[in-house]
Amino acid sequence: MPDGPTATFKVSNIRFPEQIPERGIMSSHHPELILNNFTTRMGHGIGRMFASLFPQVPEFTGRRIITFHNQRDFIFVRHHRYIFEQDESKDNKDKEKMKPRIQELGPRMTLKLLRLQHGTFDTTEGEFEWFGTNRMYKSSKKFFM
Repeated sequence: MPDGPTATFKVSNIRFPEQIPERGIMSSHHPELILNNFTTRMGHGIGRMFASLFPQVPEFTGRRIITFHNQRDFIFVRHHRYIFEQDESKDNKDKEKMKPRIQELGPRMTLKLLRLQHGTFDTTEGEFEWFGTNRMYKSSKKFFM
């Protein structure tokens, strides 16, 4: 990570925890990480970059999850906590069944990759691995991550 790559993202649709209704309480445990739909070569690199930002020791007792979901080259970031509740449905005869439920903790945001550069950030001498332009997104069938 100290030697790169450097990624530049456009951040949009950000919601801070105070703006999320019925949010859960965040604990100090390390989160589990879910990287979804990073299937291309560049997507694997971006996924590894996100994974290196968090400690690789998930504490399952904290039940925290951070999800990075790639869809149509937009990365949706969500932070949740899952809990298990007693299943109280009428058709449930076995009262020992537990039903999973999630609570959003926040923040919530959407990222769009603008450029990916080899090495650390250098605007004058840097070598770009990928550089997004508006022309690239005119086709709705071609995705890069």
